[in-house]
Amino acid sequence: MSTMTRAKIEQAKQLVAESDAGCWITFVRETCGGSDPALPLILDGGLTWHSALIITPTEAIAVLGNYDADPLEASGDWDRVVPYIEDFAPAFKETLESACSSEDPIALNYSVSDSKADGITHGMMLTLQSILSGTTWHVMSAENIVGRLRGEKTPEEQRRIAEAIKEGDLLFIEMATLAKTGTNELAIQQMAHKWIDDRSLGYGWDKVGNPIVNSGPNSMVGHGVPSPEISVEPGHIFHVDLGVIKDGYSSDIQRCWYVSAGEALPEDVIKAAEAVNASITEAASLLRPGCLGCDIDAAARRVITSHGYPEYMHALGHQVGQVAHDGGAILGPEWPRYGTTPTTPIRENEVYTIELGVDVEGRGYLGLEEIVVVTNDGCRFLSDRQFEIPVLLLEG
Repeated sequence: MSTMTRAKIEQAKQLVAESDAGCWITFVRETCGGSDPALPLILDGGLTWHSALIITPTEAIAVLGNYDADPLEASGDWDRVVPYIEDFAPAFKETLESACSSEDPIALNYSVSDSKADGITHGMMLTLQSILSGTTWHVMSAENIVGRLRGEKTPEEQRRIAEAIKEGDLLFIEMATLAKTGTNELAIQQMAHKWIDDRSLGYGWDKVGNPIVNSGPNSMVGHGVPSPEISVEPGHIFHVDLGVIKDGYSSDIQRCWYVSAGEALPEDVIKAAEAVNASITEAASLLRPGCLGCDIDAAARRVITSHGYPEYMHALGHQVGQVAHDGGAILGPEWPRYGTTPTTPIRENEVYTIELGVDVEGRGYLGLEEIVVVTNDGCRFLSDRQFEIPVLLLEG
């Protein structure tokens, strides 16, 4: 396994030590058909039979099928590898009893607020309850452990996100060049897919909607799909939302251009970009460890409405990591749909988007999205900010 995987396992041990749990267990099976989102943080690969990855403050233990044992043994990452053949339950119970006290809770990957900490399936939970029936073991949510392990990025994780952003910046150049020819949204997305695939990159979210490509006022804004019927035309705002994965880590950036037939950048586009950037600047100025995402979001909303635009109908920002939407705390309003994530305190080394946009009448959606990492006393931009809207001079 990679040095980074070893670092995350050691980080997990410390997080368990700081929690109320005696151990943290990721309980999985047949992971190639759908895995626990937490698994890639501590394992570079998959597992087949019922498997329990047990992490205590001092030990990392894998209880798993005998055919899966050799790679974990060879990695050197796990302090104990316990293979079984016929029955998972006896090997698991014996190992658990040797690893931690039954007086301390077992932390499991379930959560009502954080999708990336909600990986144990209902069937696997029932299986575990059956195995532990009649014992004094009890369980708690691993939401805090998983959220911090995923969210608090190591320097290597931050470097990989920055590299993914650079790859995305190169693709933005290609897409803007193609947009100058007046082609349609779908053709631009298809070109982007070929570019991503040719460079052996991944997609930060579902390929069908990545990148999001918008041109003009009739485009499907949000999580929509590009249209073969909408072409890039003079007077349009051309908008792209893109996330690529490089070396296991994702970017998530939005950029805009104004499509021109020769005229200068219009005043309404200039004002919209100024308002969006002012909101991003205000949010970044307030973001620091210990603050709440709901307060950052509220500040950005005050700025955008003070410029005469309506509030955006989504959270201001989310964490970025192995995928674009990486779980944990968010920069968002206290809407029921977000659960506790807007009131979870921000921590150092978490990586967030800051994103919002406005509709410019008759021209389309002007949305910008940047990525920052939280430092000990503020935040630092990992992306090169787009302050001004470039003009794309339509060819022909």
